Amino acid sequence: MDIRNQTIVGDLVLLGFTDNMKVNFLLFFVFFLIYVVTIFGNVLIICIILMNPHLHIPMYFFLINLSFIDLCYSSLSIPKLLVDLLSTHKTISVTGCLIQFKVILLIGATECQLLAVMAYDRYIAICRPLHYHILIRGSVCCYLAAFVWIFSLINVIIPSLAMPITLCYPNKINHFMCEVQLVLRLSCDDTSLQERVIFNMGFIVLLLPFILILVSYICIISSVLKIQSAGRSKAFSTCTSHITVVTMFFGAQMMTYFRPLTESLNQDKYFFIFCVMISPTLNPLIYSLNNREVKKSILKLSLQLQ
Repeated sequence: MDIRNQTIVGDLVLLGFTDNMKVNFLLFFVFFLIYVVTIFGNVLIICIILMNPHLHIPMYFFLINLSFIDLCYSSLSIPKLLVDLLSTHKTISVTGCLIQFKVILLIGATECQLLAVMAYDRYIAICRPLHYHILIRGSVCCYLAAFVWIFSLINVIIPSLAMPITLCYPNKINHFMCEVQLVLRLSCDDTSLQERVIFNMGFIVLLLPFILILVSYICIISSVLKIQSAGRSKAFSTCTSHITVVTMFFGAQMMTYFRPLTESLNQDKYFFIFCVMISPTLNPLIYSLNNREVKKSILKLSLQLQ
């Protein structure tokens, strides 16, 4: 949706959470702490994997990509939010708003595809272990990583560029960031076509990967149940982290995009807090706490620093 603005010349106003500065100071402290933990946790995961040759395998290659996406997801919205919490003028330029919501859509769609690829990786590792090093070799990993970005770019950015909208007053967005559905509300034109495109786009980049993940784990569970009980816990342990991340991320995304626009939009803010703050913060914790190799690497690094 290319915003060709003939009515709004200045900035858009982000209403945020509240005008109470005491509450904003408290929120600033909380969100700043979350952001620091997010940056530290994801950078640590990336460094641990890059520095440890034993972790140079496909599963951790995809985990590096996930950490990079989480860094981008948080950094696209939280710094601006932190500035707005301490400011009386919570504004963003039309161009800045345009860039923010399009890139956030791209990053979110890419994470959906990447989580599906990670489920496929676990499916091959458990269900077809003898063919794993052939089907998931280094070049294939690079192709899959490139595919998730290109596929998301085609399905998110290109349709939005093909459907320009014109914005009208009021120029206020009841959110702490530019969310695509709220931007559509500012349009002077009928946006029913854009809303249908967003729904269809959500089906392609959100629901289809989720279905692929479900199918992968149905096959995984079926294969694991055939394994002797001694090997089941080990097989399931390699999947629990991914299942947890998938449940959190897809649950929040579906609650956001697979429901009609409502008059009360405050709950949207909390869904997006989960998507852009909580999920990127928890992902490195989930993968490190449930992964023996990562925990060993972190312990080894901490001993070396001492």
